[in-house]
Amino acid sequence: MFKKIKSLRAKKWFAVLSNSYVLILTIFAIWMLFFDTNSLLIQRELNKQINELEEQRDYLKKELAKDSATVRMLSSDKAIEKFAREHFYYQKKNEEVYLIEFKDSIKNKLDE
Repeated sequence: MFKKIKSLRAKKWFAVLSNSYVLILTIFAIWMLFFDTNSLLIQRELNKQINELEEQRDYLKKELAKDSATVRMLSSDKAIEKFAREHFYYQKKNEEVYLIEFKDSIKNKLDE
């Protein structure tokens, strides 16, 4: 058994790995990569969240542009009235509104 240990100590790679500086540096690297509060895994997760938030920001900017275009379009009373009638089915007094649905649209509503 002692012969195995002596032959192991004689090898060059064992001498390098058993060096105290190499051991401390290895432990430090493992600690920084996996266990520290700023570890590689946490940084990867934070980068993923940043990408998701940037995508959400871009989507909301597009929606804001659509909404601002709609607001600009609704600058007159006639445009507001038309928008309200089309989207919210508003009606004037003593006026009847008929909604016509096709068979295709009824099937799609039932499927949902």
